Amino acid sequence: MNYIDIFLEALSAERGRGEKTIQSYASDLNHANDALPNGLINATPDDIQNYLSNLPDRASSIARKASSLRGFYKFLMLEKIIQTNPTKNLELPKRTRPLPKLLSVDEIELLISSAGDIKNSVRLHAMLELVYASGLRVSELCELPMTANLGDHLLIHGKGAKERIVPMHQGAIMALHKWLDIRGDTDSKYIFPGTGQTGHITRDGFFKILKKCAILAGIEPNRVSPHVLRHSFASHLLSHGANLRAIQTMLGHEDISTTQIYTHVLPEQLRTTVENYHPLSNKAKVKQ
Repeated sequence: MNYIDIFLEALSAERGRGEKTIQSYASDLNHANDALPNGLINATPDDIQNYLSNLPDRASSIARKASSLRGFYKFLMLEKIIQTNPTKNLELPKRTRPLPKLLSVDEIELLISSAGDIKNSVRLHAMLELVYASGLRVSELCELPMTANLGDHLLIHGKGAKERIVPMHQGAIMALHKWLDIRGDTDSKYIFPGTGQTGHITRDGFFKILKKCAILAGIEPNRVSPHVLRHSFASHLLSHGANLRAIQTMLGHEDISTTQIYTHVLPEQLRTTVENYHPLSNKAKVKQ
């Protein structure tokens, strides 16, 4: 019996994981099953530890493989297929994440204003405003259906078939409405339709236009990408006092630890926040 396939089917059917996530799990588990001396089902804790320790991959990749193994064995335990979880006391390598690249608020404003010099500028202006206003992933932006427009909010279908509602500020609302007026009535179900097979503007198409905007704005093109705009959105919110949980919800992060990377980007602002608002901070100042 192929327990990997059973696990993957459960991920898809019961937990609503996306196709790319399923493919990643499949790749990780099949690789481990082939590499372990007795396969996944009969693996011991030492087998798993040795397997991960001898992988030549980066720490982040090893951590992902370990996460796949943990999920697989947790499923087997719940289904009573195995009696002992070999990943229970697994020691993971430290996972180092590079700090996200950011643009300043002034650079974001330059980038948005430069959209006026690009062909299809109204559409591009709306896309830039939505990314920076709501922190959308590039796939979420390009694949926005008309039904996502709730007036002053967007209904986003994110990773793992999870929905979230994100607000828009007035500038983004106006830019979107201006584009929809020009877009007019078409047969496309997408806010930003395209001429290709997908029916919407592609990630690559948006990426290329974004690079042109960067050049016109006087910003190094290699510093600008859809993900940089998303990072900038989150970091600028945090620096202006937004709650980390609220940012997590807006970004659609499943785990708060993913969002916490932004706390390392703005150490000075956070240090000032602690000094000003921590209940013991003022007591320490009095003692000095």
